[in-house]
Amino acid sequence: MSSPPVLLTVCLGNICRSPTAAAALEEAAQAAGVAIEVRSAGTGGYHVGAPPDDRMRAAGDDVGLRIDGAAAQVDADAIARADLVLAMDRSNLRHLQAIAADHGLDTPLVLFRRFDPATEDPDAEVPDPYYGGPQGFTEVVAMCRRTAGALIDRLDDVLAGDLSA
Repeated sequence: MSSPPVLLTVCLGNICRSPTAAAALEEAAQAAGVAIEVRSAGTGGYHVGAPPDDRMRAAGDDVGLRIDGAAAQVDADAIARADLVLAMDRSNLRHLQAIAADHGLDTPLVLFRRFDPATEDPDAEVPDPYYGGPQGFTEVVAMCRRTAGALIDRLDDVLAGDLSA
């Protein structure tokens, strides 16, 4: 395991959900005094180099969560460098599993919301707000903050292999 551990958040384009989850993880880790490194990427290369979506940043700004960075596309190297990969939805997870299988990687790959205390569904997804209205972005920010806080609270157990919800 890396020191500090590296968490990789992954969505489709890396401009809405994964940068929000990354920012929420950094915020929760700082509040808990936990050292981590967080990266984010997308399974698609649609927005490589672009900043997070303006609507996502605005929703974060509204509640004091700074969402920044530049979009990147996930690859085998990014997965190999991570201690835990957190997919925003099942499609992202399948894509990550295929990359990992093709390269013989054993990095844990899980759905981010597996750790969301507001759901008991281990297959719960972070909905993509891209084609919706402002409320979807606000909901994703709240969901990511809640899930990030719960994950950071039990990060040692998760990194030791306890991926139970």
